[in-house]
Amino acid sequence: QGLYSSVVCPGLVMTNMTYGILPVLMWKLLMPIMWLVSGSPGWFLAEVWLFKQKPEYLDLLVKYHSCTTGLGRCYVEARKMDVDEDTAEKLYQKLLELEEQ
Repeated sequence: QGLYSSVVCPGLVMTNMTYGILPVLMWKLLMPIMWLVSGSPGWFLAEVWLFKQKPEYLDLLVKYHSCTTGLGRCYVEARKMDVDEDTAEKLYQKLLELEEQ
């Protein structure tokens, strides 16, 4: 029907669940370091790249990752998901059946 959905991981997020792992003060001290490590200039590159693509041409069984080299060069890497295509198709058909009910 021409409706496509892309799911994006928000990255590093603070929630009440994370406060149960370490005290709030420790998170406040660690967060800037974690942002520097994970939040390189191209952390959102895959999202921007994905937005610019035509959804009908994307492989449904691939995840697109934002990557950064040690020298700071950003690129998008396609990684094939470990999913059996027959099982995925059966699940999709079952979802279509449930939608029709």
